Amino acid sequence: MHELGIMTSVMDAACEAARAEGATRLLSIKLSIGEATEAVEDALRFSFEALAASDPFTEGATLDVTMIRPRSVCLECGEEFEHDLHNRFCPACDSFATELLAGRELQIDSIEVDLPDD
Repeated sequence: MHELGIMTSVMDAACEAARAEGATRLLSIKLSIGEATEAVEDALRFSFEALAASDPFTEGATLDVTMIRPRSVCLECGEEFEHDLHNRFCPACDSFATELLAGRELQIDSIEVDLPDD
């Protein structure tokens, strides 16, 4: 299950950034991940919940996941199109000469934290 590895890296990065800003708690993470990574959203959520519960700094934090559909451009005719993971043939000219434009992302869009009162 590579989702646990993904979420471990996401949590490490988010916690490091939060602590660097003096946060007392991590409250939420917004994550964008491409479907072409083949990460399973439910497994990401399960991994996040298990990791968040194991640390008082992250306990109770929430995860907002945006799954990004694969999108390619045809190198023959220039058509841009969405597709599933396995069918990248151009719907306009049936060419397989395509380039993936979106769907392999893994990005922390934002984090929400508690900061100490000054």
